[in-house]
Amino acid sequence: GDAGIPEVSAVMPLPAGATVTTEAPRAAPAPDSNEQCNLLESLQPDDAEPEERIPRIKARGRLIVGLDQGSNLFSFRDPRTGRLTGFDVDLAREITRDIFGNDAQVEFRSLTSANRIEALQTHQVDVVIRSMSITCERRELVTFSSPYYQAFQRVAAVRGSGIEEIADLEGKRVCVAEGTTSASRMWAELDRITVLSVNTWADCLVAIQQNQVDAITTDDAILAGITAQDPYLELVGPQLTSEPYGVGIALSTPDNNTDGLVRQVNSTLERIRADGTWNRMYSTWLSGLGPSPGMPAPVYRPEEPR
Repeated sequence: GDAGIPEVSAVMPLPAGATVTTEAPRAAPAPDSNEQCNLLESLQPDDAEPEERIPRIKARGRLIVGLDQGSNLFSFRDPRTGRLTGFDVDLAREITRDIFGNDAQVEFRSLTSANRIEALQTHQVDVVIRSMSITCERRELVTFSSPYYQAFQRVAAVRGSGIEEIADLEGKRVCVAEGTTSASRMWAELDRITVLSVNTWADCLVAIQQNQVDAITTDDAILAGITAQDPYLELVGPQLTSEPYGVGIALSTPDNNTDGLVRQVNSTLERIRADGTWNRMYSTWLSGLGPSPGMPAPVYRPEEPR
């Protein structure tokens, strides 16, 4: 007979660079542990021209934007055209248009969640537009525009899995992207959970399709992009933490004053709120999340009149 054939249990290898942890890293901040900062405060737009606000970028002739290339609906390559497209890409083009008068003078550089901040600190990019949540911890390292989108952390699971809320994840395996805020909420609320950290959200989709994890947790907007690619997945449970997205910009220093860039970006955010562009972007990309919630309101730092 076939007694000589060894049984093989075929286990797919984990995505490249993935790590598995079963207990909270000691450095994991408790959610909302350091909310003493004025989280959403940013610089008010002034009436200066781009030449005055951002002379270096204007002289260079292009805006360098760090983003993701695999975040469906936010920034991804359209398989038909090969062009980068999505909500974050549209925002980058609107900012570029207000600086140069057209949206072609933009250069995109691909970043992972984990290297977004370093890219700003080392001036590899002018701005990061990468579904980046504004947090007090990050504000020590980079500065942010006004919020351009209000996301809420949620959970995606396979339809009919029985996972309906956070408590159902006890003892289960959950996928997150490394360098994101998504895991700290899980560590804070559950005793036993295995977290698979991967480099990209696309890796989480593959992991759940191959039954390597039971759920994915991140912002609803990113999950909408993931579930749009797989009819067997659904968003479950309540909205958890609110995650306001901002455009990341390097901290201002004497030899690299970024205040003008912050004001420039915030002036574009004011415009797209007022002229209906933001609502059009929402209905193009994010209408799967429901009717437009509207763009978050800005909070400006009090300043002496000049």
